[in-house]
Amino acid sequence: MKRIRVLTVDDSALMRQVLAMLLAKDPEIEVVGSAPDPYIAREKIKALNPDVLTLDVEMPKMDGLTFLEKLMRGHPMPVVMVSSLTEIGCQTTLRALELGAVDFITKPKIDLREGMEEIAQDLIAKVKAAAVAKVKREALGVRRETNPLTPYPLPLTSGSAMIKTTDTIIAIGSSTGGTEAVKEILERLPPHTPPILITQHMPERFTKTWADRLNRLCRIAVKEAQDGDSVLPGHALVAPGSFHMRLVRSGARYTVQINQDPPVNRHRPSVDVMFSSVARYAGSNAVGVILTGMGNDGAKEMLTMKQAGAFTIAQDEASCVVFGMPKEAIKAGAVDKVLPLNDIAGAILTHVSR
Repeated sequence: MKRIRVLTVDDSALMRQVLAMLLAKDPEIEVVGSAPDPYIAREKIKALNPDVLTLDVEMPKMDGLTFLEKLMRGHPMPVVMVSSLTEIGCQTTLRALELGAVDFITKPKIDLREGMEEIAQDLIAKVKAAAVAKVKREALGVRRETNPLTPYPLPLTSGSAMIKTTDTIIAIGSSTGGTEAVKEILERLPPHTPPILITQHMPERFTKTWADRLNRLCRIAVKEAQDGDSVLPGHALVAPGSFHMRLVRSGARYTVQINQDPPVNRHRPSVDVMFSSVARYAGSNAVGVILTGMGNDGAKEMLTMKQAGAFTIAQDEASCVVFGMPKEAIKAGAVDKVLPLNDIAGAILTHVSR
């Protein structure tokens, strides 16, 4: 059995030891080396040819972002960022994902007496997902400079920009690779798009930073959801890290409920939790979208959405970073259309304007 070869890059010797100890819990992973800075990492990548790199965001001599950008231009490979839970750490990590990092983990605490097993499972799962992920040079943003995304107009004959019903809900679920996939869809949507709910597997603090970034980039308003928020056209609500988000309805008014019920499919927020509530309260007036990600979260309740009359879309394998969640939804018979990422926004708008 070929093991996944990992190189850890961190200026802290203790953190390198911690990461190696956590990864050693899985027999399918081998830590082949470590490096205290990007210059030594560059030489060890050449010498050891690792399958996956874990990379600290903040390092001396050369910061993680600069190294990542150089790496992706010259020697693209799967990278999992190791990020601190600070505002700067969150912003830097999101930029790393834009530059081509597959995923990130929050930096483990040095004192691992509590929660070590959970941290190890998360790290191991993300390294394994990275090992099979598609790494593309175009993630660097060069593609957008030369071929900017063209926003889709709503295909309506009326100039009123009214959509068939204000009850329509668009629910999007994603995981590994999803931060960029969701951004690509939302950037193409017009201001009068029906309400959007988004569940992306992401820790606390990161979801707010990500939502704020999307809000700056998109023509719709994007925010991290709070309990009781109204679900409105032209607005997207992002499930907060470590909280489930459910759609609820009172009369003609939709709101969201935020809670910390137990994880579902090992995740909180869970896509299945969101899809289940949308199936219950929106029924056929809903669009479900499942994007790149590892595991099977969302597959079961996307089928529930489809059975309730919703229109369901899965991202295709070729455009996914990790074809896990969409694959499971397709296998479950939960998907009406399988589409490349570039076509999903247009398919949503065509459906809701009928």
